[in-house]
Amino acid sequence: MQLREVARVEYINMEVSWSQFACLSISALTSPPTNTMAFAGRWETETQEGYTEFCKLLGIPDDIIEKGRDYKLITEVTQDGDDFSWTQVYPTNAKVTNKFTVGKECDMETIGGKKFKATVYMEGGKLSVTFPNYQHTSEISGGKLIETSKAGAVVLKRTSTKL
Repeated sequence: MQLREVARVEYINMEVSWSQFACLSISALTSPPTNTMAFAGRWETETQEGYTEFCKLLGIPDDIIEKGRDYKLITEVTQDGDDFSWTQVYPTNAKVTNKFTVGKECDMETIGGKKFKATVYMEGGKLSVTFPNYQHTSEISGGKLIETSKAGAVVLKRTSTKL
């Protein structure tokens, strides 16, 4: 009887060892988590692609599009864990600040002043949120803030450097 107990304990230990090995093998194949605190800071637009097409799709008047075309948008981000404050300073010093907690519904506002409810998600180091007319993602890549807004086939990609 004692022999059976010893064999059973060894078998259980083998299972634990195997599952630990399997977890180690799987984690070795996945990329390490992104430093989500990397969003914090003050950012300035370096380049933007698809700006005019995206703005026109959203119905922004041509004179406003022209004013903003070469403007160096400033984005200020503060972060405390999953809590963010995300401020963008536009031409004529218009500011929009959205405060949110990842994974929780919050009140947000567009540059046009439209208020809406949304939930910001974090997946693979990317923040994503659905605005009323488009899907927006933000990520840090190569030390730069990359923001991508998609409305159907029209894409605005803004790259910013940390100040």
